[in-house]
Amino acid sequence: MKDKFTIDNSAMLLIDHQQGTIKLAKNIAYEQIVQNTRALARTAKETGMPLVFTSSQEENFQGLLLEDLQKLAPEEYENRVKRPGIVDCWEFEPFKKAVEATGRKKLIMAGLTNDVCIVYPAISAIEDGYEVQVVIDAGGSPTQVADETSTQRMKDHGVTLTTTNQLMAELAYDWSNDAGHQIQTIMYEEILSKLITE
Repeated sequence: MKDKFTIDNSAMLLIDHQQGTIKLAKNIAYEQIVQNTRALARTAKETGMPLVFTSSQEENFQGLLLEDLQKLAPEEYENRVKRPGIVDCWEFEPFKKAVEATGRKKLIMAGLTNDVCIVYPAISAIEDGYEVQVVIDAGGSPTQVADETSTQRMKDHGVTLTTTNQLMAELAYDWSNDAGHQIQTIMYEEILSKLITE
């Protein structure tokens, strides 16, 4: 496959994975969203990929970012872009500048919710000339129809939709090299080990 997303050419953007907002995602299990989000954050952090967090109205019901993210990436958490309420985080200049500062033109996005917080920045970034993959199962929507409608809208605008395991395999490229082994270990610890024991 040509023009792959790699750890050397991509940035990870985790959007509004907040303690209140996650309660609005009903089409994917809470535990699955958390484990997939942890896997993405660890993949970025442990392979040295740029990792950008943003949150919206932390003082309201949305709350702080998930405690898992605070613990896994304390520096990125401290530097998170706190938005006063702009829905499309791409239109919030501090967030856009944080993304531009990564120097990467391939963006991996995930967040809560897919039907509100992800659909708009994904499309906006595409319109600004970026390549975007949205990790659908590291987020969710209040209903399945809301999720499907937002994913179709993103596809119509050229956004690539993916899943956590699929994205991690693309980034790994080769399980036998150092980065590939690192990503494989994260995938096993955060996701596969839970499937095996079920």
